[in-house]
Amino acid sequence: MGTITRGTTNPNRLRRVDRWMAWALRDVLRGPAAAPVVVDLGYGASPVTVLELADRLARVRPDVRLVGVEIDPERVARGVAVAVPPRVDFVLGGFEVPVPGGGEPVVVRAFNVLRQYAEHESPGAWAQVVGRLAPGGALVEGTCDEIGRLATWVDVRRGPEGTPDPRSLTLAWRLAGLERPSVVAERLPKVLIHRNVPGEPVHGFLRSLDAAWARRSPLASYGARQRFVATVADLREEGWPVLHGPARWRLGELTVAWSAVAPR
Repeated sequence: MGTITRGTTNPNRLRRVDRWMAWALRDVLRGPAAAPVVVDLGYGASPVTVLELADRLARVRPDVRLVGVEIDPERVARGVAVAVPPRVDFVLGGFEVPVPGGGEPVVVRAFNVLRQYAEHESPGAWAQVVGRLAPGGALVEGTCDEIGRLATWVDVRRGPEGTPDPRSLTLAWRLAGLERPSVVAERLPKVLIHRNVPGEPVHGFLRSLDAAWARRSPLASYGARQRFVATVADLREEGWPVLHGPARWRLGELTVAWSAVAPR
């Protein structure tokens, strides 16, 4: 189910979301399931990001199984050539999220997959994928630039009725050389990218983020990291439901509750 994406990818392109998954989803990964399955859906022309994710998540759960799912048979063949079953497998498929031997994945990552789809198709894609998750499982759906300096993603959980339950939006930047945080708007997930207009919550959030960044410009002499931490602290004081704390902010990472940015 789905259509073939452009498939562009690069080594280490998804390092920011990988790092976040290993931290934010550690409770999901460490759940009661034996050899929990994580799916990289639509990994692209190269299997490299699947292999990288397998290595990063193994530090949290050594017996984790990675399954790369692609709708293009040629891409699957490239993956099979470097597979290390059962630790890393590659299969043909799409939003139906097939898993070798059956079973339900605890996490599905779908990055740069929905960019080519229409906005109104995003909820249906979320519902299809979330319906395949194990109870309490997570879909991490987002997008990034070609070398991974800018990235955004939504943490979508499987709700009690098996329906999508988006929890948060995370924005991530390479802080060195950052002129203004709202540059990340060009990489918002499909469900939000067309909503960055006056009157929409995500637009107001990005305006507040830029304003706080500008106010904290005197801290630039101490480095972009110090300036960014102060910026995010300002947002929280203004009442935005910013999650986590300075340890994550220093990484150039900002997570906000979905309720604050959800489309109207």
